[in-house]
Amino acid sequence: MSKDFKGNKQALPSKICVVCQRTMTWRRAWAKNWDEVKYCSDACRKNAKKSPS
Repeated sequence: MSKDFKGNKQALPSKICVVCQRTMTWRRAWAKNWDEVKYCSDACRKNAKKSPS
């Protein structure tokens, strides 16, 4: 991500949550590990551990 981001959220990368299949958009908190992000929330992470797939 460039330092000159001006709020154009449509230009941000996105991917699909493996649990709920919702689209999740890049967040600054995920900048260092975006390639490894699988879940959109803690709730989805917990649900993924409950149901083996």
